[in-house]
Amino acid sequence: MRKPYVYITRQIPEKLLKPYQNIAEIKTWTYEDQPVDAETLKEEIAHADGMITMLSDKIDEELLEQAKNLKVIANLAVGYDNFELSSIRKRGIVATNTPDVLTNATADLTFALLLATGRRLIEADRFVREGKWKQWSPFLLAGTEMNQKNIGIVGMGRIGEAVARRAKGFGMNILYHNRTRKEQAERELAAMYCSFEELLKESDFVVCLTPLTKETNGLFNEEAFSQMKQSSIFINVSRGAVVDEQALYHALVSGSIRGAGLDVFQHEPVEPNHPLLNLNQVVCLPHIGSASEETREEMIILCLENVTNVLQGREAITPIPY
Repeated sequence: MRKPYVYITRQIPEKLLKPYQNIAEIKTWTYEDQPVDAETLKEEIAHADGMITMLSDKIDEELLEQAKNLKVIANLAVGYDNFELSSIRKRGIVATNTPDVLTNATADLTFALLLATGRRLIEADRFVREGKWKQWSPFLLAGTEMNQKNIGIVGMGRIGEAVARRAKGFGMNILYHNRTRKEQAERELAAMYCSFEELLKESDFVVCLTPLTKETNGLFNEEAFSQMKQSSIFINVSRGAVVDEQALYHALVSGSIRGAGLDVFQHEPVEPNHPLLNLNQVVCLPHIGSASEETREEMIILCLENVTNVLQGREAITPIPY
């Protein structure tokens, strides 16, 4: 009896794969510095029993038509907007993701981005490296303090609540908007629920952590940015498509808002000539929200556990809910 075949669309450290190699034949994509190409993905899905994929791997009807043996597909992410779920489910394939394990790493990154943007840290680093630091002056690269400022969190899920706890430690006032009220967060963190429009008007820092859905696609548009304070800073660690990037660029160059910190973009990897990359008041990161060594290892292990569980006839640990 043959071992199930599992294909992973990126390179994975051998030490993480070793405990599972007696359960399945595991093959990984060859190149570390580039994503799997469409032809290879098409070839591999044709005979894979299980797959581990990334957000950049589009799993749609056309690709799934090639899948003859596929029983489970695990996304190395909490999001799964790269999955065409209707096509996956009609074939009886189990789809999984990695919630919970990346909450703290992503919250840390979100707050680091907020601090870096608010206090102009990247701009200051370049200032020193480029030999522009000639003297001290009272308002040289002066930024924005966090204490007693309003942070508005759009999307109060696990990560949103973790960001709120960090903000509380900095003495910030917490506003939030979510599809449902989070009464526990209101009690424990003195978080205040408000409408989206009210949050935009009252917040000094607007932090986007909402999932990408039909309702949130393009949520931060010209109208949204026009309602924010001129002194406000926008942070996005959600999905690039939640933001109209042209509207964001216009808001920044016109002075409608003060700055932005972005871990995600509409099209990734972002092109080096992207207009937002030319603005000093914007901090740009390459989608590294969960990129701590500890968290990435936990995410990989969870994917492997999900895949091997299903291939051995057990329930997945973190199936994507219907």
